Amino acid sequence: MPKFHDKVDVLKKPGWLKIRLHRTGEWAEVRQIVEKHNLHTICSSGRCPNQAECWSRRTATFMILGDICTRGCRFCATQTGHPLPPDPEEPRQVAESVSLMKLRYVVVTSVTRDDLPDGGAAHWAATVEAIRTQNPDAVIELLIPDLDARPDLLDTVIASKPDIIGHNIETVERLTPQVRSRAKYRTSLETLRYLSSRGVVTKSGLMVGLGEDDGEVLQTLHDLREAGVRIVTLGQYLRPTLEHYPVAAYITPEKFEWYRLQALEMGFSYCASAPLVRSSYMAEEALRSVKSL
Repeated sequence: MPKFHDKVDVLKKPGWLKIRLHRTGEWAEVRQIVEKHNLHTICSSGRCPNQAECWSRRTATFMILGDICTRGCRFCATQTGHPLPPDPEEPRQVAESVSLMKLRYVVVTSVTRDDLPDGGAAHWAATVEAIRTQNPDAVIELLIPDLDARPDLLDTVIASKPDIIGHNIETVERLTPQVRSRAKYRTSLETLRYLSSRGVVTKSGLMVGLGEDDGEVLQTLHDLREAGVRIVTLGQYLRPTLEHYPVAAYITPEKFEWYRLQALEMGFSYCASAPLVRSSYMAEEALRSVKSL
Protein backbone atom coordinates (compact mmCIF):
# COMPACT_ATOMS: atom_id res chain seq x y z
CA MET A 1 0.00 0.00 0.00
CA PRO A 2 1.51 3.41 -0.93
CA LYS A 3 2.16 6.06 1.67
CA PHE A 4 0.02 9.19 1.62
CA HIS A 5 1.38 12.43 3.05
CA ASP A 6 -0.93 15.34 3.70
CA LYS A 7 -0.53 18.73 5.32
CA VAL A 8 -3.21 18.17 7.95
CA ASP A 9 -1.33 15.31 9.60
CA VAL A 10 1.84 17.38 9.80
CA LEU A 11 0.06 20.13 11.69
CA LYS A 12 -0.45 19.95 15.43
CA LYS A 13 -3.75 18.32 16.31
CA PRO A 14 -6.29 20.72 17.83
CA GLY A 15 -6.71 20.90 21.57
CA TRP A 16 -10.12 19.28 21.52
CA LEU A 17 -8.50 15.98 20.51
CA LYS A 18 -6.55 15.75 23.75
CA ILE A 19 -7.65 12.87 25.95
CA ARG A 20 -9.06 13.70 29.36
CA LEU A 21 -8.83 10.65 31.61
CA HIS A 22 -11.69 9.74 33.97
CA ARG A 23 -9.98 7.30 36.32
CA THR A 24 -12.05 5.94 39.18
CA GLY A 25 -11.87 3.09 41.66
CA GLU A 26 -13.89 0.89 39.31
CA TRP A 27 -11.51 1.69 36.44
CA ALA A 28 -8.54 0.69 38.58
CA GLU A 29 -10.23 -2.57 39.59
CA VAL A 30 -11.05 -3.50 35.99
CA ARG A 31 -7.52 -2.65 34.87
CA GLN A 32 -6.04 -4.83 37.62
CA ILE A 33 -8.25 -7.77 36.60
CA VAL A 34 -7.32 -7.35 32.92
CA GLU A 35 -3.60 -7.31 33.70
CA LYS A 36 -3.73 -10.15 36.23
CA HIS A 37 -5.60 -12.53 33.93
CA ASN A 38 -4.06 -11.27 30.67
CA LEU A 39 -7.48 -10.50 29.21
CA HIS A 40 -7.73 -9.07 25.69
CA THR A 41 -9.99 -6.13 24.97
CA ILE A 42 -10.17 -3.71 22.06
CA CYS A 43 -10.18 -0.98 24.69
CA SER A 44 -6.51 -1.73 25.39
CA SER A 45 -5.19 -3.05 22.08
CA GLY A 46 -6.96 -0.32 20.13
CA ARG A 47 -5.78 2.38 22.56
CA CYS A 48 -9.30 3.75 22.74
CA PRO A 49 -9.39 7.31 24.12
CA ASN A 50 -12.50 6.45 26.14
CA GLN A 51 -11.09 3.38 27.90
CA ALA A 52 -10.95 4.89 31.39
CA GLU A 53 -14.45 6.34 31.14
CA CYS A 54 -16.01 3.12 29.85
CA TRP A 55 -14.20 0.83 32.30
CA SER A 56 -15.38 3.09 35.11
CA ARG A 57 -18.93 2.26 34.03
CA ARG A 58 -18.10 -1.47 33.73
CA THR A 59 -18.30 -1.43 29.93
CA ALA A 60 -15.69 -3.07 27.69
CA THR A 61 -15.28 -4.27 24.10
CA PHE A 62 -13.92 -7.64 22.95
CA MET A 63 -12.82 -8.68 19.46
CA ILE A 64 -13.50 -12.25 18.34
CA LEU A 65 -12.53 -14.40 15.33
CA GLY A 66 -8.85 -13.49 15.52
CA ASP A 67 -6.91 -10.34 14.71
CA ILE A 68 -6.38 -10.79 10.96
CA CYS A 69 -9.05 -9.37 8.64
CA THR A 70 -9.82 -10.58 5.13
CA ARG A 71 -10.45 -6.99 4.04
CA GLY A 72 -7.96 -4.11 3.90
CA CYS A 73 -9.85 -0.89 4.58
CA ARG A 74 -7.63 2.18 4.24
CA PHE A 75 -8.79 3.72 7.53
CA CYS A 76 -8.17 0.68 9.72
CA ALA A 77 -4.97 -0.50 11.44
CA THR A 78 -6.08 -4.14 11.71
CA GLN A 79 -3.75 -6.56 9.94
CA THR A 80 -4.98 -7.96 6.61
CA GLY A 81 -4.22 -11.47 5.41
CA HIS A 82 -5.21 -15.10 5.82
CA PRO A 83 -6.76 -15.69 9.27
CA LEU A 84 -6.50 -18.81 11.37
CA PRO A 85 -9.61 -20.99 11.88
CA PRO A 86 -11.95 -19.75 14.64
CA ASP A 87 -11.00 -20.88 18.14
CA PRO A 88 -13.85 -23.06 19.47
CA GLU A 89 -12.85 -22.10 23.03
CA GLU A 90 -13.16 -18.39 22.38
CA PRO A 91 -16.87 -17.99 23.28
CA ARG A 92 -16.23 -19.54 26.69
CA GLN A 93 -13.10 -17.44 27.22
CA VAL A 94 -14.90 -14.21 26.40
CA ALA A 95 -17.75 -15.15 28.74
CA GLU A 96 -15.27 -15.85 31.54
CA SER A 97 -13.56 -12.50 30.92
CA VAL A 98 -16.88 -10.69 31.19
CA SER A 99 -17.50 -12.47 34.49
CA LEU A 100 -14.05 -11.71 35.89
CA MET A 101 -14.34 -8.04 34.94
CA LYS A 102 -17.85 -7.88 36.42
CA LEU A 103 -19.07 -6.08 33.32
CA ARG A 104 -22.56 -4.65 33.23
CA TYR A 105 -22.37 -3.89 29.52
CA VAL A 106 -20.29 -5.89 27.03
CA VAL A 107 -19.62 -4.99 23.40
CA VAL A 108 -18.35 -7.65 20.99
CA THR A 109 -16.84 -6.89 17.60
CA SER A 110 -14.74 -8.84 15.11
CA VAL A 111 -12.59 -8.73 12.04
CA THR A 112 -14.37 -9.56 8.78
CA ARG A 113 -14.08 -13.25 7.86
CA ASP A 114 -14.96 -13.57 4.18
CA ASP A 115 -12.96 -16.82 4.22
CA LEU A 116 -15.62 -18.62 6.28
CA PRO A 117 -18.73 -20.03 4.56
CA ASP A 118 -20.97 -18.34 7.14
CA GLY A 119 -18.76 -15.30 7.69
CA GLY A 120 -18.43 -16.35 11.33
CA ALA A 121 -22.17 -16.06 12.09
CA ALA A 122 -22.31 -19.30 14.11
CA HIS A 123 -19.29 -18.20 16.15
CA TRP A 124 -21.00 -14.88 16.86
CA ALA A 125 -24.10 -16.71 18.09
CA ALA A 126 -22.07 -19.09 20.25
CA THR A 127 -20.28 -16.12 21.85
CA VAL A 128 -23.53 -14.36 22.75
CA GLU A 129 -24.99 -17.56 24.19
CA ALA A 130 -21.86 -18.21 26.28
CA ILE A 131 -21.85 -14.67 27.65
CA ARG A 132 -25.56 -14.86 28.47
CA THR A 133 -25.17 -18.22 30.25
CA GLN A 134 -22.37 -17.01 32.56
CA ASN A 135 -23.55 -13.40 32.86
CA PRO A 136 -27.37 -13.38 32.72
CA ASP A 137 -27.63 -9.74 33.81
CA ALA A 138 -25.09 -8.31 31.37
CA VAL A 139 -26.29 -6.25 28.43
CA ILE A 140 -24.78 -7.47 25.14
CA GLU A 141 -24.13 -5.27 22.12
CA LEU A 142 -22.66 -6.61 18.88
CA LEU A 143 -20.78 -4.72 16.17
CA ILE A 144 -20.86 -7.12 13.23
CA PRO A 145 -19.46 -7.13 9.68
CA ASP A 146 -21.99 -6.80 6.85
CA LEU A 147 -22.18 -10.62 6.36
CA ASP A 148 -22.97 -9.72 2.72
CA ALA A 149 -26.47 -8.77 3.94
CA ARG A 150 -27.46 -12.45 3.77
CA PRO A 151 -30.71 -13.03 5.70
CA ASP A 152 -29.74 -16.60 6.68
CA LEU A 153 -26.50 -15.45 8.30
CA LEU A 154 -28.07 -12.43 9.97
CA ASP A 155 -30.86 -14.64 11.32
CA THR A 156 -28.23 -16.87 12.96
CA VAL A 157 -26.89 -13.87 14.87
CA ILE A 158 -30.35 -12.51 15.67
CA ALA A 159 -31.43 -15.86 17.12
CA SER A 160 -28.81 -15.57 19.89
CA LYS A 161 -30.77 -12.54 21.17
CA PRO A 162 -28.21 -9.81 21.81
CA ASP A 163 -29.65 -6.53 23.08
CA ILE A 164 -28.27 -4.38 20.25
CA ILE A 165 -26.74 -5.25 16.86
CA GLY A 166 -24.62 -2.59 15.20
CA HIS A 167 -22.91 -2.38 11.84
CA ASN A 168 -20.88 0.70 10.90
CA ILE A 169 -21.51 2.52 7.62
CA GLU A 170 -18.09 4.15 8.28
CA THR A 171 -18.19 6.94 5.66
CA VAL A 172 -20.38 8.65 3.07
CA GLU A 173 -21.32 6.88 -0.15
CA ARG A 174 -18.96 8.84 -2.42
CA LEU A 175 -15.90 7.98 -0.32
CA THR A 176 -16.78 4.34 0.37
CA PRO A 177 -14.90 2.87 -2.65
CA GLN A 178 -11.76 4.85 -1.69
CA VAL A 179 -11.87 4.12 2.05
CA ARG A 180 -13.43 0.69 2.51
CA SER A 181 -12.22 -2.63 1.09
CA ARG A 182 -14.82 -4.77 -0.71
CA ALA A 183 -17.56 -3.32 1.48
CA LYS A 184 -20.34 -1.46 -0.30
CA TYR A 185 -22.41 1.40 1.07
CA ARG A 186 -25.68 -0.14 -0.12
CA THR A 187 -24.77 -3.58 1.28
CA SER A 188 -24.24 -2.00 4.71
CA LEU A 189 -27.63 -0.30 4.45
CA GLU A 190 -29.30 -3.58 3.46
CA THR A 191 -27.69 -5.32 6.45
CA LEU A 192 -29.05 -2.67 8.80
CA ARG A 193 -32.45 -2.61 7.11
CA TYR A 194 -32.86 -6.38 7.48
CA LEU A 195 -31.84 -6.31 11.14
CA SER A 196 -34.32 -3.50 11.81
CA SER A 197 -37.09 -5.34 9.98
CA ARG A 198 -36.63 -8.26 12.39
CA GLY A 199 -37.25 -6.01 15.38
CA VAL A 200 -33.58 -5.65 16.37
CA VAL A 201 -32.39 -2.41 18.00
CA THR A 202 -29.86 -1.31 15.39
CA LYS A 203 -26.88 1.01 15.59
CA SER A 204 -24.34 2.44 13.15
CA GLY A 205 -21.27 4.66 13.22
CA LEU A 206 -19.83 7.27 10.89
CA MET A 207 -16.34 8.81 10.73
CA VAL A 208 -15.93 12.40 9.57
CA GLY A 209 -12.86 14.33 8.47
CA LEU A 210 -12.22 12.15 5.42
CA GLY A 211 -13.20 14.80 2.87
CA GLU A 212 -17.00 14.58 3.03
CA ASP A 213 -19.21 17.67 3.09
CA ASP A 214 -22.15 18.50 5.35
CA GLY A 215 -24.70 17.50 2.74
CA GLU A 216 -23.14 14.05 2.40
CA VAL A 217 -23.12 13.54 6.17
CA LEU A 218 -26.79 14.50 6.40
CA GLN A 219 -27.64 12.21 3.47
CA THR A 220 -25.86 9.32 5.20
CA LEU A 221 -27.78 10.00 8.40
CA HIS A 222 -31.01 10.10 6.40
CA ASP A 223 -30.15 6.78 4.71
CA LEU A 224 -29.40 5.16 8.07
CA ARG A 225 -32.63 6.40 9.59
CA GLU A 226 -34.60 5.22 6.56
CA ALA A 227 -33.02 1.78 7.09
CA GLY A 228 -34.47 1.70 10.59
CA VAL A 229 -31.30 2.52 12.54
CA ARG A 230 -32.15 3.98 15.96
CA ILE A 231 -28.71 4.74 17.44
CA VAL A 232 -25.92 6.53 15.59
CA THR A 233 -22.41 7.69 16.51
CA LEU A 234 -20.16 10.24 14.80
CA GLY A 235 -16.45 10.68 15.54
CA GLN A 236 -13.31 12.20 14.09
CA TYR A 237 -11.26 10.02 11.74
CA LEU A 238 -7.68 9.77 13.01
CA ARG A 239 -5.11 8.30 10.64
CA PRO A 240 -3.37 5.26 12.19
CA THR A 241 -0.17 5.56 10.08
CA LEU A 242 1.09 7.40 6.99
CA GLU A 243 0.18 4.30 5.00
CA HIS A 244 -3.50 4.89 5.71
CA TYR A 245 -6.02 7.26 4.20
CA PRO A 246 -5.15 10.91 4.89
CA VAL A 247 -7.11 13.17 7.20
CA ALA A 248 -8.81 15.92 5.21
CA ALA A 249 -9.96 18.03 8.16
CA TYR A 250 -10.31 18.12 11.93
CA ILE A 251 -13.98 18.73 12.62
CA THR A 252 -14.80 21.16 15.44
CA PRO A 253 -16.82 20.17 18.52
CA GLU A 254 -19.42 22.77 17.46
CA LYS A 255 -19.94 21.02 14.12
CA PHE A 256 -20.23 17.66 15.87
CA GLU A 257 -22.95 19.12 18.10
CA TRP A 258 -24.74 20.40 15.00
CA TYR A 259 -24.60 16.90 13.49
CA ARG A 260 -26.04 15.50 16.74
CA LEU A 261 -28.97 17.90 16.69
CA GLN A 262 -29.64 17.16 13.02
CA ALA A 263 -29.67 13.41 13.75
CA LEU A 264 -32.14 13.82 16.60
CA GLU A 265 -34.39 15.93 14.36
CA MET A 266 -34.37 13.06 11.84
CA GLY A 267 -35.79 10.76 14.51
CA PHE A 268 -32.81 8.84 15.86
CA SER A 269 -33.44 7.73 19.43
CA TYR A 270 -29.86 8.55 20.42
CA CYS A 271 -26.83 10.18 18.81
CA ALA A 272 -23.32 10.44 20.30
CA SER A 273 -21.37 12.97 18.25
CA ALA A 274 -18.00 14.40 19.30
CA PRO A 275 -14.37 14.25 18.12
CA LEU A 276 -13.35 11.32 20.35
CA VAL A 277 -16.60 9.34 20.10
CA ARG A 278 -16.14 5.74 19.00
CA SER A 279 -18.70 3.03 18.22
CA SER A 280 -19.32 1.82 21.76
CA TYR A 281 -19.07 5.20 23.51
CA MET A 282 -21.86 5.71 26.08
CA ALA A 283 -23.44 2.50 24.81
CA GLU A 284 -25.53 1.85 27.92
CA GLU A 285 -26.93 5.38 27.86
CA ALA A 286 -27.95 4.88 24.24
CA LEU A 287 -29.83 1.69 25.09
CA ARG A 288 -31.62 3.40 27.98
CA SER A 289 -32.74 6.13 25.59
CA VAL A 290 -34.21 3.58 23.20
CA LYS A 291 -35.99 1.63 25.94
CA SER A 292 -37.50 4.80 27.40
CA LEU A 293 -39.39 5.55 24.20
